[in-house]
Amino acid sequence: MSSATSDGTNPRYEGKIVVHHDGYGFVDFTGPGAPVSSAFIAPPDLNPLVSGDRVTVALEPSGKDRFQARDIALVERFRRELFGRVVRRRKRAFLEVDRHVANTDWPLDGADDVATGAWVIGRMAADAPRVTLAREVPEPEVSLARIIARYGLRTEYPKVRSPRKLNRKDRRDLRDIATVTIDGPTSRDLDDALSALPPDADGAIRVLVSIADVDALVPEGSPLDLEARARGTTVYLAGHTMPMLPPRYSEDALSLLPGVDRPALTAELRIDPEGTVRAVDLYASVICANRRLDYESVSRWLESADDEALPPDVRSCLRGLRAVSARLEMARATRGGVRLLNEETAIALDHETQEPTDVAMRTQGPANLLVERLMVAANEAVARWMRERGLPALYRVHEPPSPDRVATLATAARELGFEVGTGPELTPLGLAALERQFTGTPYEPVFQQLLRRLLGPARYATEPTGHFGLAAPLYLHFTSPIRRYADLVVHRVIKGYLRGERGRPVSEPAMSELADAVNQRALRARKAETDRERVLAARWFAARIGETWEGRVIAVKPFGLVLQLDGTGVAGTVPLEALAEGAVRVNATRDALVGIDDPEIRYGLGHRLTVEIADVDELLGRIDLRPPAPPKRGRRRRRPRGR
Repeated sequence: MSSATSDGTNPRYEGKIVVHHDGYGFVDFTGPGAPVSSAFIAPPDLNPLVSGDRVTVALEPSGKDRFQARDIALVERFRRELFGRVVRRRKRAFLEVDRHVANTDWPLDGADDVATGAWVIGRMAADAPRVTLAREVPEPEVSLARIIARYGLRTEYPKVRSPRKLNRKDRRDLRDIATVTIDGPTSRDLDDALSALPPDADGAIRVLVSIADVDALVPEGSPLDLEARARGTTVYLAGHTMPMLPPRYSEDALSLLPGVDRPALTAELRIDPEGTVRAVDLYASVICANRRLDYESVSRWLESADDEALPPDVRSCLRGLRAVSARLEMARATRGGVRLLNEETAIALDHETQEPTDVAMRTQGPANLLVERLMVAANEAVARWMRERGLPALYRVHEPPSPDRVATLATAARELGFEVGTGPELTPLGLAALERQFTGTPYEPVFQQLLRRLLGPARYATEPTGHFGLAAPLYLHFTSPIRRYADLVVHRVIKGYLRGERGRPVSEPAMSELADAVNQRALRARKAETDRERVLAARWFAARIGETWEGRVIAVKPFGLVLQLDGTGVAGTVPLEALAEGAVRVNATRDALVGIDDPEIRYGLGHRLTVEIADVDELLGRIDLRPPAPPKRGRRRRRPRGR
């Protein structure tokens, strides 16, 4: 949050450093008080700073509504470490830093015995542009280390005592109720468990969504809590997970492992035959999961209707969960909304070399959808429960698209042969109807990209303005406190209320600041995850240069076409100069490239192309494509003429 201070003559503003890879930078002012959102920093003034640093600056006008930062003073370093390659000038060692992080090389101490060109991590000085060698980075870890350093992800935890023993006092004992966890086969941080009781006389089913009670072992304000807050979320980098809480907590003491007593916060939902949540009860509990199940095995069970290998109480629980999931899906269908993540890219890595061995699309199965519906229902129910009691919360909000964006979507859809037909406003039901049109068609990847750009990401806020994508008037995150700090905040407010705490104002300034901080950390994690995926995909395709692939245009840019390669979910770029013999340009509606001199040349959204892998840039995670070269015709031998 930016804050303005003044000595009476020269006002100063606080902001965050953003480094552009071309060598200049900006000060970003994210809060109130500054006259502009950002100010330019010339390269010489940027030299002692790195991306994320907190600074105060004076502003100097440099044009209409434009300012340049002057008299820059460092307030706080965002980073502890820098990553880069060792270079030498006049026998002195320097760290060649990622240009997304710093615009110049920094003096490197303690590197006399390190080879030039080696990749290393250095510890930053608190107030000087110098680093001290911390360790060398082996070649297989270079790609990962670069991503971690670029986004300033935290790699160390504070030293803490062993987790304290479970206190069962004032907890409802649910250990006699059949309870299951359903996660991926490699998941270790199991933070949600499910139970379903038999239907009552009017057909309503009670579902118990029990969530790991992180607050029971991680008190607010403790060193471990402060570290979790600084991280904000678990970061899932392909082949490497960076937990919000250390593994001894996230994978052991708090994880809802089978056959082990665990503290939980349970949301008990009563769901009628039409899928309406008629009642919700929240309470602290102690549970003991009967069985750990994975998505694949539960999907098989759902499709085969039964499995005698499971104990009767577990089968009964799954039957109840299946019934409730179907009810919730029908109820949600009447409200509208959209699902965008039916498929995602999965990258397999060699355990020893960390080299990518496969890139493929991973489709969510019936079990994934079952768990998602139940978690969404619990999050909605808890949001209503908290709002009815006037409790502060970090709500998850998602604004509807503006009329301009709706018009852009309608134009693009028409280009693909679909009709949106909603007028200037898009409602959740209208959005769902559009999704029904393209789901299962070859144009589904194109529409998914269009809708992601149209709708934008959700965010945390203290005021519940609704979640458009889910068609939910009230929504928050309650179900993953091991992985998300926002959920832990919600848990603590609920537990305080259950203990009898009353009178907390809804708009606490601290809660608003926390929402901003969590949003920034979630965005940073999302960018790191995306970059990691792009880098590994580029590395995998580096061994396939010259291969021919099929793909479909998912975006049109001034520099060319963005093509999603079939079966991978990975996108590459076909530059303008590779497309046709004639010159092309982006059309007025920005949904096609058209010939400047030849109107017959046209490449639009959804267009299928056969391409070759032309080149890759692993550092940038970029894949360059080109139409395949025409086959060479063999020369016909000329017969010698007779004399």
